[in-house]
Amino acid sequence: MAKSFEIIERVGISNESASEAIKSVILEANKEKSVSWFEVLEQRGRVTAEDEIEFQVTVKLGRRVND
Repeated sequence: MAKSFEIIERVGISNESASEAIKSVILEANKEKSVSWFEVLEQRGRVTAEDEIEFQVTVKLGRRVND
């Protein structure tokens, strides 16, 4: 039987770390439907008006279509 996946992209945001931003976006997506794999596409950040660092990470997620 052939396997197929849907691919979605999401941006995770954290004031703690890029790793935390990645983890939060994956776990959030996994609650909706099981995530099979992920790929980090882009990392960036900004300094907020409150002088905090905000980490932003774009993640590509693969989920099996027939799960």
